[in-house]
Amino acid sequence: MTKRKFSVKKRFLALIEASKMIVRVSPLFFIIEIINSVVSSIMPLATTFFAAATTTALAEAYNGVRFAGDRAIFFMLTTATLGIAYLAWMKFQGYISDISRYNINLKIEDQLYEHFLNLEFWRYDDKNTIDLFDKARRFSFSFLSIFNSFIGIITQIFTLVVSFIALYFVGWWLCIILVIAIVPNLLIQIKISRTQIKHWKENVGTRRSGYMVDQTLGDANYIAEIKLYGVVRHLLNLREELRNKDEKYRIEFERRYLWIKFAADVLESVVELVSLIYTTIQIINRSQPVGQFLYVQQIVSRAMGSARSFVMKINSIDEDISNLFDYLDFLNLPTGEKRNIQLNSHPGSISLKNVTFHYPNHDVDVLKNVSIDILKNQHIAIVGENGAGKTTLTKLILGLYVPTKGKIFLDNNDLEDVDLKTWHDKISILQQDFVKYAFATARENIYFGNVNIKPNELKLQDAIDRSESRKFLENLPKGLDTYVDKWMGDDEENNSIELSGGQWQRLALARSFYRDSPVIILDEPTSAIDALAESHIFDNLFAKKDKTIITISHRLTTVEKADKIFMIEDGCIVESGTHDELVALKGKYYKMFESQMHIDKK
Repeated sequence: MTKRKFSVKKRFLALIEASKMIVRVSPLFFIIEIINSVVSSIMPLATTFFAAATTTALAEAYNGVRFAGDRAIFFMLTTATLGIAYLAWMKFQGYISDISRYNINLKIEDQLYEHFLNLEFWRYDDKNTIDLFDKARRFSFSFLSIFNSFIGIITQIFTLVVSFIALYFVGWWLCIILVIAIVPNLLIQIKISRTQIKHWKENVGTRRSGYMVDQTLGDANYIAEIKLYGVVRHLLNLREELRNKDEKYRIEFERRYLWIKFAADVLESVVELVSLIYTTIQIINRSQPVGQFLYVQQIVSRAMGSARSFVMKINSIDEDISNLFDYLDFLNLPTGEKRNIQLNSHPGSISLKNVTFHYPNHDVDVLKNVSIDILKNQHIAIVGENGAGKTTLTKLILGLYVPTKGKIFLDNNDLEDVDLKTWHDKISILQQDFVKYAFATARENIYFGNVNIKPNELKLQDAIDRSESRKFLENLPKGLDTYVDKWMGDDEENNSIELSGGQWQRLALARSFYRDSPVIILDEPTSAIDALAESHIFDNLFAKKDKTIITISHRLTTVEKADKIFMIEDGCIVESGTHDELVALKGKYYKMFESQMHIDKK
């Protein structure tokens, strides 16, 4: 992957773009932060000025100068007033900032996820899209950091300008020697920062690997295996190796520049000392007030610190800028054309006409010239070996992918023209990799089948019975209100539990039944459920004659109940018919299920 390089102009434009985004979302926050940048630059210098004036007035008062004591008190009160005003401002700015940051992050992240969930489905299988989404998401989580860098740069520039102006009125030559002191350290800092950033970018994979090793070592679910296999020490050694590759190199690099940095720091200290000696001589000669010493010392020190901070911020924003452009690139990904046909009723037929399909960025056809007609309320089964194309077929029926060739019709409507939301509203699906809402209770897991209606207790109880889930749900510590993950809930209340694979599958079936859609797609829905429970579930399911049911299964007891069975091999429909018709053929279907039929006969 090509690494982006950013010129000064590119960085500046990126900072402007980030600022525009802030202004669009929260103009008040932008204004407050700009004001705060100015206040943060001026206030320390103003405080220093009055502190120096106080010192001068105190010295004059000590020497008996008339009204000097009054001036000292006035300057102290002014300093205290400025301090209180600054504290009040910081409280106000902090409150506005916290609220604004929350709202900004919320809107930026919502915008990102909404766009992600509206992409064309094929993009979820596209590595480049997912990589871009990961980068965009990283930016959304730290969106304000680039704006903070922008504000920080403005603050440091403003502080440097004000510092040089303040020194000019003390002595113009102080500005010159300050530049002489700052430039070497800046050049060194630029070199170090750029090398560190280069190292950081080149070792992203190293840090990611180290993070994943840490996750593995700290995951309670993995402890048994890694101890049993004796890989604990190996993983610890690997963790140390990865950490050394990243952190140890950085430390060694710092060591190589230790003496150069020391020399530059000495130069800065010498310049500061020279300016203070000059000021001291001026004070002794009574050409400068006593407080000028404090004033010069603070101004010089602040100018040097601002210069260093400025370089560090400039050199540290490349990654943020890169993430910003990734975020904008992601938001520019198309979401697909709007479809006009609204599906208002249960379709009378689902027809696949000569459908051929291969996945994006692949040339091998997964389905080849497939034609299937599924009538309203018909129960069909799709069978075949793993990888034959069964699940891909259901994804095409769902409209998640568009056929490479051929068409799919809902009645006389081309599925490519149908508003998918109106089609999906009429479907419930249970796949092998169904969603486990581990953060929710058993009741909520079922309710998630249809969140567009008010919770319906009668539908809930019916779904529980149809999925053969009642017995295990009633035995949960808190019944339906039990959290279905052991890491959730409250230990004192004993309201969480770890479900088995079969229990999770029944809970997912209950969610599908609660949805109560006219079209049901089941992809290996009972692989972790015992045969007797599976038989009861499908007896209940097929007893309802007002549903179109499409089932993918390797279990004969499930498949043989279908009105029609389609046998897929290598992406092609090779046989179709009822169970008895296919058995009579003694063909591929018969060979696939022969062993189960013999078991059943015994």
